Amino acid sequence: MKLLDPAYAVLYSELSQRSLDAAFESDFSLTGRFVRVTANERTYWYFDTAKDGKKVRRYVGPTADPEISKRVENFKNLKADFRARRKLVSTLVRDAYLPAPPPKVGAVVEAMANAGFFRLRGVLVGTVAFQCYAAGLGVRFPGALLQTGDADFAQFHSISVAVEDRMPDILEVLQGIDSTFRAIPRLASDEAPTQLVSRDGYRVEFLTPNTGTEDYNGRAASMPALGNIAAEPLRFLDFLIYEPVRAVLLHGAGVPVLVPAPERFAVHKLIVATKRLQDKNGRDKRQKDLRQAALLMQAMIATNQTLPLADAFMEAWHRGQSWRDAISQGLASVPDAAEITMKLAEGIKALGHDPEEFSF
Repeated sequence: MKLLDPAYAVLYSELSQRSLDAAFESDFSLTGRFVRVTANERTYWYFDTAKDGKKVRRYVGPTADPEISKRVENFKNLKADFRARRKLVSTLVRDAYLPAPPPKVGAVVEAMANAGFFRLRGVLVGTVAFQCYAAGLGVRFPGALLQTGDADFAQFHSISVAVEDRMPDILEVLQGIDSTFRAIPRLASDEAPTQLVSRDGYRVEFLTPNTGTEDYNGRAASMPALGNIAAEPLRFLDFLIYEPVRAVLLHGAGVPVLVPAPERFAVHKLIVATKRLQDKNGRDKRQKDLRQAALLMQAMIATNQTLPLADAFMEAWHRGQSWRDAISQGLASVPDAAEITMKLAEGIKALGHDPEEFSF
């Protein structure tokens, strides 16, 4: 396991805070600009952005309003910081060899962030989320395990109802990146789509935990916060996206996101790897799941974070026999299983439990 130079870890920490501050403070796209427009001997602020290659002008208010002018000045500072953050991202990718998503992947996640998905407590999952862990843990991962052909977004149904807020039309948001995005119809004609796909095959999927009966499998769940998009209910997802953590996707000037806690991602991968179909595609995904789980566990062990890993392991173990069977099978199949198992046992013991209770 290659550890990241501490200097780059400091840069990433700085980028994380500055990206979060900018996302919180700015109501305007940092790729646009404020302009003064004079009409009837009075001067007004407008905000110019581009959409589909055409200028879009948005009214802001009179320049004589001190509060508005203060916001404009603050925006100048944010925009200067935007350029500085782009340099930080470039340095972390170019010099520290940290993973950056392909441009389209980054653009999709950034568009979802700007549309409020993470503000509404949505969570980025899958391999795109896995890319975010290297910088946060201070390690480097092999590039082959960072490749992905889709983007997965998850949210608890209870949160989608409780936030009492709603994203703009998600299809329109993504069509702002690629106009060929379309919804994939459900078999049941009365269900809203859970997946969107572009002409080149890039797929965006929305997921939610299935904590009910098997009757919910295959039935789309309505998600009020997602507007006209529903979500596919999945087993084990509630464990994965519980208490997510903040991270930054190394795209553009840094995209602040919510991702699963790394220990939960690792244990979840152990479980879902055992559920893969036995066709070639399923076997390939199984091996990828197991390798990602192993790398995350090794990274947490190498950076003295064994206790949260052991705690997540025990929580999943106590979920029931089917969980225990899947965890045991997955753990036995990961690379370097013996060393990981030994460290997990040490962590469980340090937390005051007997490792034998967990078949160690």
